[in-house]
Amino acid sequence: MSDPNDPLVRFIEVQKSYDGESLVVKNLNLDVARGEFMTMLGPSGSGKTTCLMMLAGFEPATHGEITLAGEPINNVAPHKRGIGMVFQNYALFPHMTVAENLAFPLEVRGVGKSEITDKVNSTLDMVRLGGFGDRRPAQLSGGQQQRVAVARSLVFRPNLVLMDEPLGALDKNLREEMQYEIKHIHEELQVTMVYVTHDQSEALTMSNQIAVFDDGVVQQLATPDVLYEKPVNAFVAGFIGENNRLFGRVKEVSGDFCQVELEGGGGLIKALSVNHGGVGSRTTLSLRPERVTIGAIEGQTENALEAKVEELIYLGDHIRSRISLTGNDEFIVKVPNSHGHVHLKEGELTQIGWEAEDCRALDG
Repeated sequence: MSDPNDPLVRFIEVQKSYDGESLVVKNLNLDVARGEFMTMLGPSGSGKTTCLMMLAGFEPATHGEITLAGEPINNVAPHKRGIGMVFQNYALFPHMTVAENLAFPLEVRGVGKSEITDKVNSTLDMVRLGGFGDRRPAQLSGGQQQRVAVARSLVFRPNLVLMDEPLGALDKNLREEMQYEIKHIHEELQVTMVYVTHDQSEALTMSNQIAVFDDGVVQQLATPDVLYEKPVNAFVAGFIGENNRLFGRVKEVSGDFCQVELEGGGGLIKALSVNHGGVGSRTTLSLRPERVTIGAIEGQTENALEAKVEELIYLGDHIRSRISLTGNDEFIVKVPNSHGHVHLKEGELTQIGWEAEDCRALDG
């Protein structure tokens, strides 16, 4: 018996190669706690889906060990792992009704008929499809079919549910609705979920923990707020949320902060000293658009630069301002539209500024 305080899933030094030479997943060590909603996030080819497929049993690990509830599962067949699975293409049986689709995983586990009926009905109610049991998948909308797929993965009450980009085929509004629905189902059942997506806003919305993948390696594992506020390298900063980048060289390091000389003659910037190669090294400054102040700010912020307003885009709750400074024409400032008007004009020269603690000096 495994300790209930131990992680439900463990990847231990896991590697994966398809050709025997290049590694798609490199020495992965990753724990998924019981009851956690873990998202594997990254661009195409980063290794996230391969990790999910190895956990599901559809791909063998080239090296290392995967455990579930303390037991090694490398050599356990997929159907014997007791894992629920949701795919992007729903994978529903078209010749079966909704109720029959949900009953199938219970039937293969030898559950009695009356119990099957109860579990099917209660699970359909949970995904707001009570009364849809007699319909076939073709009679349902895309969102309803995805709800059936989620319900089928949960109906036998597995310890672990895996979801591989399950909302990718839905339109924006329905996708957002399903994000909250899956999140609320997770909170209600406290089932462990591992979710794969390339959509960073989806990951931020749904997850307790996010593992950001790139080039077969987890670049950072953290809660959504830590990933957004405290990225550890330039890749994570650029992949999670909108991010401004300025380039320069570290001139001085003092405690938690450093002075960076900007490329293009932009002067010195004070920033948090997070992840760079020391004095003389090239660094990438990371700065969120909403942390920048624009206007007459002389002496009000630790950093201040002259800039030119290139473009203003009205987005209702804020004005998206594209700014030109130190040779960078794509610097973005988000100006809150709290009073229904913003005193900015395209083509005008202005000042922008920010606090040192909001600017992170990362790898070059």
